[in-house]
Amino acid sequence: MKKVAVHGAATVRFEHRHGATRLATLYHHDPLRVLLPDPRAEDLSIAVLVTTSGGLVGGDRLDVALSAGPGAAALVTTQAAEKVYRSAGPDCRIDTRVTVEAGGWLEWMPQEAIVFEGSRLRRLTRLELEGDARLIAGEMLVFGRAAFGETVTRGLVRDAWEVVRDGRLAWADALHMDGDLAETLAHPAGFGGAGACATLLYAAPDAATRRDTLREAAEGLEGVRVGATAFDGLLVVRILGGEARSVRGAYAALWSHLRSAAAGLPTRLPRLWEV
Repeated sequence: MKKVAVHGAATVRFEHRHGATRLATLYHHDPLRVLLPDPRAEDLSIAVLVTTSGGLVGGDRLDVALSAGPGAAALVTTQAAEKVYRSAGPDCRIDTRVTVEAGGWLEWMPQEAIVFEGSRLRRLTRLELEGDARLIAGEMLVFGRAAFGETVTRGLVRDAWEVVRDGRLAWADALHMDGDLAETLAHPAGFGGAGACATLLYAAPDAATRRDTLREAAEGLEGVRVGATAFDGLLVVRILGGEARSVRGAYAALWSHLRSAAAGLPTRLPRLWEV
């Protein structure tokens, strides 16, 4: 019997009302669920996305819309790694749109997506900012299930970003690998045998001033290579490592550094990140 593809959706909006950031809009549709745990002391309001199906197979789609209004400050993450299973042909698609209005602060830092051998993933993350809005966003890819000795040799991975400020496209980037992935993942000029990679973005008027201190913070990280560049109100950080654990650790450490340095927020991350 042919599986019916699922189309999950979630919409979360925070607004600043009566002196505090409050949830203003919440919508979710299977297999996406939104949880609203109590934040840690002195930290931001938090929303957690959960994929109740346990992973994505060919043809499945998730649409996520996150937003913060003027003066609102919030953090959105995911409960666990997203698993992308082998596909018989159709692509999985994850489209995420993050909007931050003037004076707002939003962090979109999902846990890693694990692409299985033969999986087909198309992911687009679109960030839209107005005025002096600030945003930290990231994505992480893990190539295969290392605990099972799995390597990824074939499939599709398209991981794209778009950053728009005041209606103008400021940056667009896409990683696209299709078909035989083994050579690209192994090649010294490609991924050099890396088991995982991550991208971390800080979009804000002061982005360029954060580059040098972030590079200093990255110097002490082991098992990864980190590059950072800043331009046009955007700090782009790339992380590459042989083991997913090392990349995840670097991703979390640099996120902690940025939220503390840029917004004076606690360096500790949500409890889900301590598992």
